[in-house]
Amino acid sequence: MKSSKVEIVSREHKIPEIRFEDRRLTSFAGLVVFQGLFKELTIKQKLQNCFSHLKVSPIFGHHLIALCLIVHLLLGYRKLRDMDYYRDDPMVKRLLGVTRLPDVSTVSRALARVDQDSVEKVRQMCRRWVLERLVRTGFSRLTLDFDGVVFSTQGRGREGTAVGFNRKKKGARSYYPLFCTIAQTGQVFDVHHRPGNVHDSNGAKEFVLQCIERIREVLPYVTLEVRMDGAFFSDEMVGLLDGMGVEFTLSVPFERFVELKSLIEQRQRWRRQDETWSYFDSQWKPKKWRTRYRFLFIRQRYKEIYREPIQLDLFIPQTYGYQYTVIVTNKMIGMRKVLRFHHGRGGQEKVFGELKSQSQMDYIAVRRLSGNQLYLMTAILAHNLTRELQMRTESRVRGTTERRNPVWHFEQLTTLRHHILQRAGRFARPKGKLTLTITNNPALRRDLLHFLDALKQAA
Repeated sequence: MKSSKVEIVSREHKIPEIRFEDRRLTSFAGLVVFQGLFKELTIKQKLQNCFSHLKVSPIFGHHLIALCLIVHLLLGYRKLRDMDYYRDDPMVKRLLGVTRLPDVSTVSRALARVDQDSVEKVRQMCRRWVLERLVRTGFSRLTLDFDGVVFSTQGRGREGTAVGFNRKKKGARSYYPLFCTIAQTGQVFDVHHRPGNVHDSNGAKEFVLQCIERIREVLPYVTLEVRMDGAFFSDEMVGLLDGMGVEFTLSVPFERFVELKSLIEQRQRWRRQDETWSYFDSQWKPKKWRTRYRFLFIRQRYKEIYREPIQLDLFIPQTYGYQYTVIVTNKMIGMRKVLRFHHGRGGQEKVFGELKSQSQMDYIAVRRLSGNQLYLMTAILAHNLTRELQMRTESRVRGTTERRNPVWHFEQLTTLRHHILQRAGRFARPKGKLTLTITNNPALRRDLLHFLDALKQAA
């Protein structure tokens, strides 16, 4: 129906008077969705088991602090001091099961008292949740991506940090944890915490072995695949994966093997895939290796950038060049599928980007190493819980692709905050029944009821 200008335009410009009252108003009414998920996962009880060996305050236990940090990150806050801005929110209190939120100093002291046993138990809980999800989905093939991420900090007062490779902040002290992510679900399976002055491969062999063994204990029938970059390339790593029957692709660093350059230069015939890609493969090994593996030599044709001033009235011929890539693999499929599978590692970088920008994974909260490790785990749990919520309420949109993209279409946590979580509401008890009143927005009503109904059906 067409409307007139008088019906649309408003002449009200006066700034209203501001009044602050305690009327049981919440700014995060959409958290009611996570309340149902937390209850289904019994997250509070499981966190309590992780800290049961610690001597805690009778008021705020470490499990409440960890749960408070998870909610803190779900809401989009970063620093601990930001808790002051939602301290009186009744929806946050109800989700945590408390009548008063802990002070910032209480949270800092609790993080300082956390020990390595507690962090290890939280890691076990995270792995258990991911494995339970993988059992329910029934995948016949799982893809594990391994890579490290740099967390920079300022000053020398952070325990466990060291000066190492840092592309953005050279000379800064940092952590350099190693992550294992599941490509099909976009979840973080496990993390191995390290200081910033170690190589990518430091502790990687033991970590990769543990991740594979833990998945096979629960899912022995699943075919496992592993993707890594050139920093992990070694005889030990390739032999470990091949010996365990794991399908893998690893980038091969040119600078470590001079023979690769001569093999490519002496090659006369390349198998043409299309106008851009051509390749050849060879059963090759470096001199000190014992076993030969399939090395895939790939050539990509590209347009060279013309760096001189462009004269529009003249015709300048376009010159072409080649970029070369070498991948070692035990997969016996064609070059195109191997290359697309290996390039699917870019999905892990997207997960890292979401963890840093939306779950504040790179924030260094306290001085103690164990406290920072726990904060990192709460960021991972917040990310995994967001994915778990969507997997419980949405249907798969695709099967297994060549790049091993997630089989669900996941909304980012920022989108969920804007659409659902950050919504005003009011608690009331008409006729003794607890009621949360939210604005009657059609899009919000549709999405919120969809999540609540789907969680009830999945329970």
